[in-house]
Order: sequence, then structure tokens, then C-alpha cells
Amino acid sequence: MDENLVDLIVTSSPHIRDKAKVSLIMRGVLIALMPATIAGLYFFGVGHTLGVIIVSILSAVVAEYLSCLIFRTKATVYDLSAAVTGLLLALTLPPSSPYWMVAVGAFVAIILGKWIFGGIGSNPFNPALVGRAFLMISWPTYMTIWVKPFTQSVFPPTSAITTATPLNIIKLKGFSELLTMFDGSRLIMYKSLFLGNVAGSIGETSALLLLIGGIVLIAKKIIDWRIPAGFIGTVFILSAVFNRDPIFSILSGGLFLGAFFMATDYSSSPITVKGRLWYGISLGVLTVIFRQFGASPEGIMFSILIMNCFVPFFDKMLPRVYGHLALKRRTSI
Repeated sequence: MDENLVDLIVTSSPHIRDKAKVSLIMRGVLIALMPATIAGLYFFGVGHTLGVIIVSILSAVVAEYLSCLIFRTKATVYDLSAAVTGLLLALTLPPSSPYWMVAVGAFVAIILGKWIFGGIGSNPFNPALVGRAFLMISWPTYMTIWVKPFTQSVFPPTSAITTATPLNIIKLKGFSELLTMFDGSRLIMYKSLFLGNVAGSIGETSALLLLIGGIVLIAKKIIDWRIPAGFIGTVFILSAVFNRDPIFSILSGGLFLGAFFMATDYSSSPITVKGRLWYGISLGVLTVIFRQFGASPEGIMFSILIMNCFVPFFDKMLPRVYGHLALKRRTSI
């Protein structure tokens, strides 16, 4: 054997490493989520809403710490991934969610959504959405109580005025009934949805602030634009095909939160460039189908969780052949 090869070590992929640390990436995501988080506090009240966010983050961090002890691995609390999961879970919950339910959801997100598969980098599903799906199935009543903006008192949260979300109203009463809530003006409706002055989960109402956060993540190269572009673009086009208002469809519900912050989770999204685009398009197709034909008016959560199952397929459908030069370079030699 060549003595120059004695020190070579054969290992499995990945062989290319980046200088970016997990903590830096997670810090970037937290910063990008701040505008939408502050908007949630502004629209739904600082008191109970802030409590929901704090309980969710703290519970996720405690669950992360306990998981590290149980699975006997190095502490990962300081990489901020648990804090991101806790914040994302809180932003998908109704503002009046009881604290005990929030804590249960955070523990489920970290333990069942993340550590049962081996911890960060090994989870096939988005952990925050695993926690939300668990809560949605276990306590659907609490998960469908929506607060009208600027009506929730500090304590108790039950003094808030409840109402339906725009997607709920369309599902139950139709688009014309929804439009009457905005004085019959589509422009006023678009403006309310864009700014966030509508009922919904804590962090999903303001499309504007979520868009700003998403653009920051793309500019910092923390996420790939193909997934949110494919996701939102497909919802826009297909909604028009089904005779739904395409602008309303992309501004309402949790589409922007899901497209920029959930579907782009590193562990549960494709790694190939074309795979990411097709993954985003598939998410959009599923979401429109669920909204058009399903019992639930939303569809974002289950679209992402279902397509998480197909991520290995998207990575292999357009495989990159190693050991060969690209066509243009090969012909020029």
C-alpha cells in the first residue's frame, strides 16, 4: 500500500462541511420569527399570549435537556434548536390555549417528534408540527377557539371575544359571507390579511411580517427559496383553477408560516435542488386539495407532515451522479 494513503480514513457521507453552526442558524431563525411574534402579541394581547409563548419555549428546552439525559448524549440545549421548536409550536397555537396543553405539545414535539428518531438531524417530521398534530387530535376544542384581535384581556383569557378564522368562514358560509365582514371590499380584506388584523394562530396572521422574516432567511442563505416559492406559487395558481380567490388563498391561514419556517426544516426537507422545488410544489397541491375537498379549512399542517414522508423519494428522483463531469465541461475538453 502506498505509504501516502496510510492516514486516509474512509467514512460515509456527508464529506462537505460548512462553517455555519447549528446555534448560528437557529439564532437566525429566531430573529426572523421575531416580527411575527411581536405582531401576535400586539393583536392578541401581551398577557396570556406571551404566557403561551414562554411556556412553549421553556417546556421544549426542558424536554430537550431531559432527552439528552435519557438518551445519554451531549447536551444540545444551547444550540437553540429546542427554543426554535418551542417558538414555532407556540406560533401555530390559538392565543387562548391553556398552558398545560401547550406544555404537553412541547414535550411531544421534542420527545416524539425529534429524540425518538435520534435527535437533531435525524427527525423525519417537523417536530413542532408533530406536537401540534398531537394537540389537534387530543384536544380539538381548545385548538379551534380563535380570538378576535384586540379583544383578549390579560387575565383570564376566557374574557376574549371568539370568532372564526377567514378560512373557517369560507368553509362554513362561503366567500360572500366572508366579504361582508370587510364591508364587501376585497381590498380591505387583502389589507387585513396582509397586516394580520384577523383571527388565527398567534404567529400566522401577518403575512407581511412572515414574508419579511422569510426573505431575511433566504438572503442569509439559511433556507432555499425553492421550497416556499414552489409552495406559495402552486397554492396561488391552483386556487385560481378551483375558482378560489388566489390572493386570499396565499394570505390566509398558516401558508407563509408553513412555507418559510416549517417546510424548510433541514432534517425533514429534501437536500437536492430540484427535489426542493418539487417538494414545494407537492406541498401546494396537497394544501389546495385539502382546503377544497377536506373537512378542515386549513391543510398546511397535514400537507407538510405527509410530504415529510416522501423526502427520501425527492432526494432520489433526480439523483446526482458522482464521478462524472457536467455535460458542458465534458464537451469543451
